[in-house]
Amino acid sequence: MGQTVFIPRELDVTEGRVAASPDTVKRMAGLGFDIIVEKSAGKASRITDEDFTRAGAAIGKAADAAKADVVLKVRRPTDAELKGYKKGAAVLAIMDPYGNDAAVAALAKAGVTAFAMEFMPRITRAQSMDVLSSQANLAGYQSVIDAAGEYDRALPMMMTAAGTVPAAKVFVMGVGVAGLQAIATARRLGAVVTATDVRPAAKEQVASLGAKFIAVEDEEFRQAETAGGYAKEMSKDYQARQAALTAEHIAKQDIVITTALIPGRPAPKLVSAAMVASMKPGSVIVDLAVERGGNVEGAVAGKVVTSANDVKIVGHLNVPGRVAASASLLYAKNLFAFLETMIDKDTKQFAIDRSDELAKATMLTDGGSIVHPTFAKAAQKPYVEPAAIPATTMVADAGTAPRRGAAKNATAPKKTAAPKRKPASKSAKDEGIA
Repeated sequence: MGQTVFIPRELDVTEGRVAASPDTVKRMAGLGFDIIVEKSAGKASRITDEDFTRAGAAIGKAADAAKADVVLKVRRPTDAELKGYKKGAAVLAIMDPYGNDAAVAALAKAGVTAFAMEFMPRITRAQSMDVLSSQANLAGYQSVIDAAGEYDRALPMMMTAAGTVPAAKVFVMGVGVAGLQAIATARRLGAVVTATDVRPAAKEQVASLGAKFIAVEDEEFRQAETAGGYAKEMSKDYQARQAALTAEHIAKQDIVITTALIPGRPAPKLVSAAMVASMKPGSVIVDLAVERGGNVEGAVAGKVVTSANDVKIVGHLNVPGRVAASASLLYAKNLFAFLETMIDKDTKQFAIDRSDELAKATMLTDGGSIVHPTFAKAAQKPYVEPAAIPATTMVADAGTAPRRGAAKNATAPKKTAAPKRKPASKSAKDEGIA
């Protein structure tokens, strides 16, 4: 093939992930690619340069990007990095384009074909490429670990000769991919877990993981989901009753985890200052949406703050990156699965099929232009920050309702039934990924 893939070291000091693993390097080499990994690119993910060389990669420097036909990254390349890329190179990364019009324009100006991995359509064929699900799954897990670290008591009930330690009460707001994993992880640690979402289908998912569902379950709630699995906007009356129920419930909780994050929109506010003030001293709230403004009033991006009534509000950035060694392995597989679709079956060469549904959905720039419809239109007019959405409009992480079968990633405790849902399709079931 003679075509080169370059994997750089991420420049963001908070980013420990890397866009390749020894396994994916070996697979890319098997496809005929020459692979260059920048020195120490995998260090923070516990992958050494020797691990990469044994898999078939060459260890290089940042300047080697100039010879690459494909660049695999975790985060969108900076302007400085783009200057070192050759025109026409394919760049696969989590591009985070919303509200970053200048950065998207810079990608076009550099002449690269940029693919936003977070735009991967949620269809059966693309399940193995779904970076939002793979990373949100780990974020949900880590949110519970972070909460346990800040909570200065035991999570499970412990019966001892000296007395009984009560189980911690954990409330998960949003039953998407991250929420499901948070529920499962908290249950494995022995907490009493409740959860809420405005999609009726979430009730069964929550129950399947051994948790209790909290919501105003009237006729409006039962009709609250569209055919595509999204939440409908609820009436003002329902929103008020749901907010009252949530506020009453939060006051009794030890740990609250919020997961409502919708790409391109400010995060919906789920927990008010009054709700925080109602919680017991020593309680913990983990806000997984803090990078988009947060679900919790008083949350600060990148910090753990303590309220006046001694409630800790955790606002860690890049939560999947806090478990970089695991997150990198999953992310690298997502990238490889997508890259593999771009190998021409006849010539065995890397060739982008611009008519392919996956390429069309994820391609951000190409041939010096912004080609994604959403951002091509935005480039013609000044950027306007979208209005915040009501908390009850959508409570799901990763921007969409989870694909059917998503709860399988959130391993339930022993003796807990698996979610009783149909797989996305027969082919997905056969592959064991539904």
